[in-house]
Amino acid sequence: MNVSSRIALAGGVALSSVVLLSGTAFAHVSVQPQGEAAKGGYATVNFKVPNERDNASTVKVEVTLPADAPMASVMPQPVPGWTVTVDKAKLAKPLEVHGKKITEAPSKITWTAAGSKIGPGQFQQFPVSLGQLPENADQLVFKALQTYDNKEVVRWIEEPKDGAPEPETPAPVLKLSAAKDDHHSTATTKDEKDHGTEEKAAAADSTDTTARVLGVVGILVGAAGVAFGVLAGRRRSA
Repeated sequence: MNVSSRIALAGGVALSSVVLLSGTAFAHVSVQPQGEAAKGGYATVNFKVPNERDNASTVKVEVTLPADAPMASVMPQPVPGWTVTVDKAKLAKPLEVHGKKITEAPSKITWTAAGSKIGPGQFQQFPVSLGQLPENADQLVFKALQTYDNKEVVRWIEEPKDGAPEPETPAPVLKLSAAKDDHHSTATTKDEKDHGTEEKAAAADSTDTTARVLGVVGILVGAAGVAFGVLAGRRRSA
C-alpha cells in the first residue's frame, strides 16, 4: 500500500469516527422553534424525537412543561398515527392573561402511537404552539420521557449547565430570544401620514394641471370666437 492509499484510508476512518460520534452526541430528544421564540410572545416549536435503538421502536413520548414558567396556551398540532393529550395542573400563583385570572395551566403533553411508530433510523417531529412565553427567562427546560415498544423508558431529564459537559440524557432546552418592540402603531401612523401627504400633493398637482388645461381651452375657444366674429363681419360687409 502506497503513502497516498494509507492517507486516504486513515482519512476515511477518521471521518467515519466523526460521523458516528456526531450521531451519538445529537441523537436525543430536542426542541427548536419554527422561526423565533421571543420573550413575552407566542411561538410554535418542534419536539424532535429520534429513535436510538436498532431493535425497538418509539411508541410514546411525554413532555413535562416547566412549572416555574407556566403557559396558559399549549396547543399540539395533530400528527398522523399519533394521539395526543394535554394534562393540566393547579397553579400555586394564578396567571393573568388578557385581564382574566387563570388558576390552572397545561403541565404535560403525551403523544401515544396509534397506528404509527418511530422505527430504527427514523425520527418524528411533534409541533406545539406555546404562549405566552415568560419575559424574565432566557430559556425553558422541558423534561421528556421516551418509551419503546420493548418497555424500555429513556428519561431525558438532565438539565445542561453552562461550561459543563453535556449530560448523558439531556433535557430539551428552548432558547428564548429578546422581546420584540412593537413599532407597528408608530410605523402605521407614519405610513398613513406619508400616504396622506402624497395624496394631497397628487391632488394639488391634478388641480393645477386641470386649471392649466381649462385655461388653454378657454383661450382657444376665445380665439375661435374672435375669428368667427371677424369672418362674419367681413361677410356682412361684402
